[in-house]
Amino acid sequence: MKETSEIFQLGDTIKWEKVDDKLERKILGYDDKIMLVKVHFKEGGIGYKHSHFHSQTTYVESGKFEVTVGNETKVLKAGDGFYVPPNVEHGAVNLEDGILIDVFSPVREDFLEK
Repeated sequence: MKETSEIFQLGDTIKWEKVDDKLERKILGYDDKIMLVKVHFKEGGIGYKHSHFHSQTTYVESGKFEVTVGNETKVLKAGDGFYVPPNVEHGAVNLEDGILIDVFSPVREDFLEK
């Protein structure tokens, strides 16, 4: 992949991409090695369990989430975070409106396909 993001990402100029009725995201900085994504969950939104070959680390910016990574589940709130190793099943259930900040390595090329 040779595509990269702009050097600066101005949040007010990036449109939310609707994933489903309770989930939307903004793709921020990326190149072929790394990607930053802001994800907004409405209460009751579900990031269904899935796995991928990317490493992922996530910061809870706001809200409260029940997060499962592998066989472990914890309730996380603003200021908390979690790490997902490659190919490990994971998912999140939103307990109150909130935002997650995801970092993936390498880039999630599937997010860029339109």
